[in-house]
Amino acid sequence: MRTGFYWDEKCFWHSGGNYAGLLPVGGLVQPSVANGLPESPETKRRLKNLIDVTGLSHELQMRGAAPASTEDLLRIHPQSYLDRFKSASDAGGGELGRRTPFGPQGYEIAALSAGLSIAALEAVLTGDLDNAYALSRPPGHHCLPDYPNGFCLFANLALAIESARAEGLATRFAVLDWDVHHGNGTEAIFYDRADVLTISMHQDRNYPMDTGAFADRGTDAGEGFNLNIPLPPGCGHNSYLEALDRLALPAIRAFQPDVLIIACGYDAGANDPLGRMLCHQGTFSAMTRRVLDLAADICGGKVMMAHEGGYSEAYVPFCGHAVLQEMSGSAIHAADPFGDVFPLRQPDATFESFVSSQLADMASALA
Repeated sequence: MRTGFYWDEKCFWHSGGNYAGLLPVGGLVQPSVANGLPESPETKRRLKNLIDVTGLSHELQMRGAAPASTEDLLRIHPQSYLDRFKSASDAGGGELGRRTPFGPQGYEIAALSAGLSIAALEAVLTGDLDNAYALSRPPGHHCLPDYPNGFCLFANLALAIESARAEGLATRFAVLDWDVHHGNGTEAIFYDRADVLTISMHQDRNYPMDTGAFADRGTDAGEGFNLNIPLPPGCGHNSYLEALDRLALPAIRAFQPDVLIIACGYDAGANDPLGRMLCHQGTFSAMTRRVLDLAADICGGKVMMAHEGGYSEAYVPFCGHAVLQEMSGSAIHAADPFGDVFPLRQPDATFESFVSSQLADMASALA
């Protein structure tokens, strides 16, 4: 299996400034001695380090990419937004939207992050790789065309899709977002289009709190081509797999895309500070296996993943390693350090039955 891993050290240098959790330091908020914003470089740097230490990186095609060009960026973002972002970046940083602080060279690093996703998708669609993983930072699935949001400064996956379309590499794209937060940016960009199926599995009313409803199905030509699967807090392994099997994967199969794109967040992990779900390494491995099997059936195995959220520095690398092990077919395994704990924290049968009934109602509404 030819699996690409796209990364760049410079993406780890993106900085949001002096924060304590989600709060800017100042007034009664004491400066943090830790890493400030939850969206720190360490979750992703430690994933890269872990695949190096286990030797998995030797079985992957480790690649970099050029930054997204202005032409690339203008396919999604208006010139006025690019100008504001570049000006603030050149002046040392700032914050243009909601929870999107950035420092010097923020514009250039965000363009590089988008470039990793663009290159990864292109390599899969041209047949250069069987599948690919982009370690993009800053992430992208919350970003609107003219408004950065939730740590996301450019719409990485939307930019990759539009670049591939412009190059004539594909015409139908399916995006499955299993980040614990609703993929509102990707949804909004393609909400009135029938050529991109957008699916988001997320914790209900986590972030953003006013988007992600099941009833939001798209508009105009895009009606029926957006699917939200809001899950109640406390869902675990079995509920996530049921949501995939009952709702997300059948919708993708019916759509018959040219490629399957995953917004791969790990913040549904059981100890994530910004999520309240109970997934574990095995959940992400099983979801990846299902995605790969479906892609093999409907689009020649073409799968591209882009790293989104996930804020547990210790745990994200082990979940990411499991995803990459599945993608590459490697025998190299990094054992789950919480493997004897998180399975015991799964919800009981009564709660799982409650969630199952909700999923059944959603499935009936789609029939």
